[in-house]
Amino acid sequence: MIVLGIDPGLANTGYGVVARRDGRLVALDGGVIETASELARELRLAEIHEDVERLIAEHEPDAVALEELYFGQNVRTAFAVGHARGVVMLAAGQRGLPCSGYTPQQVKGAVCGNGRAAKDQVARMVQTLLCLEHEPRPDHAADALAVAICHANCAPLTRALAEASA
Repeated sequence: MIVLGIDPGLANTGYGVVARRDGRLVALDGGVIETASELARELRLAEIHEDVERLIAEHEPDAVALEELYFGQNVRTAFAVGHARGVVMLAAGQRGLPCSGYTPQQVKGAVCGNGRAAKDQVARMVQTLLCLEHEPRPDHAADALAVAICHANCAPLTRALAEASA
């Protein structure tokens, strides 16, 4: 199973690609898609879409996992994040890939065992779980890898529960 994890944002969209190999998780890629603030919003969204399409073509994930909107942010930020989520979901939908969303608390709980973990704790646990030499940087990349880990660990249980209730 290969999962593309996304921490969406208009200025910075974090991405992380995680695979399950021989019973453990390994990082295949991670980084940030940055867009220039002086560009029109539609051009920034087009850049995000194009880069996510490239990541999907390169890594051929089985699923895309996205961090859900956090409504504690201001409305302007929430809309920008929502737009970024939308173009990521569009890229996945064009390839027939399932998308799952996880709240920041779900991701932190799955990675750290505590839904209120600090960002530095998340980065350290991502490093540990993926056996990385260094903590993933910047934070958006670490968060995206955490989203991918969350999905890789939660998806089998979710699928089994859905099949059991059918």
